[in-house]
Amino acid sequence: MLVRIDPASTVPLFEQVAASLRRALGDGSPAPGEQLPPARELAAALEINVHTVLRAYALLRDEGLIDLRRRRGAVVLGGASARARLAELAGELAGEAKRAGVGFEELTGILKEKYS
Repeated sequence: MLVRIDPASTVPLFEQVAASLRRALGDGSPAPGEQLPPARELAAALEINVHTVLRAYALLRDEGLIDLRRRRGAVVLGGASARARLAELAGELAGEAKRAGVGFEELTGILKEKYS
């Protein structure tokens, strides 16, 4: 699995790591039940702090994409690819809304209208 970061980007490193992993999950690269690389290994490979990777993993856990357990590591949950794709699209939508000057309430109103 390929994880890419851009140290020159204004996007925090943990968000870049999470976004890269989300894309991989969306592509179905690691299947449900498979383990993600241990945080220490991924941090070493990316030459970043292990806590940065752990923060990215925590974000993915909070999104319901992975399960984090001591001694077991980060495991991809079932249905993660669909959720990962939705999370990626939601991030793009939120960014576009901010650039267009659309507030949160207005955006949620638009989503409610389209979802019905």
